[in-house]
Amino acid sequence: MTTNLRWTTADLRLLPDSSNRYEIIDGELLVTKAPHWGHQRAVTNTAAELRSWTDSTGLGETVSTPGIIFTDADNVIPDVVWISKERLAVSLDEAGHLTAAPELVVEVMSPGADNERRDREIKLKFYSQRGVQEYWILDWRLKQVEVYRHQAGVLQLICTLIAGDSLTSPLLPGFSCTVERLFVS
Repeated sequence: MTTNLRWTTADLRLLPDSSNRYEIIDGELLVTKAPHWGHQRAVTNTAAELRSWTDSTGLGETVSTPGIIFTDADNVIPDVVWISKERLAVSLDEAGHLTAAPELVVEVMSPGADNERRDREIKLKFYSQRGVQEYWILDWRLKQVEVYRHQAGVLQLICTLIAGDSLTSPLLPGFSCTVERLFVS
């Protein structure tokens, strides 16, 4: 008889403090290495674009790499999130971690089949189940953005945008950014 190991938040404290990022979804440990410079540039640029819009509207907050602890066996570190002031007011625990889904989650894909599966399948399903309203997957190598929106109970691919396209969202009234701005150096 085999027993499946289920990781918990407490287990993460026992792992080495390294450049690895540790996340847990449904008790499964996901480990990623320190990302490529192009990945980090896309994270920084996306956060800056969202932050600029957020600062001008005052509707919420934009944060890079926040910890979101949904349960003891479900915690993730998305690349960028945007959360409304109303949702944020009821979503922080005493340690300052989010415990509920932000409205928007952004993941920047790293190369490799495992990373692609994690962002396009595992996290897509997970964020969909947790109530994320919009999910952007950025591919810094192809300079494109996949936009998923919550429709009919799940996150569904709405469009794939490329360099000359404008990124907008019904969640972010008045927000508009050309895709190439997310990838410039």
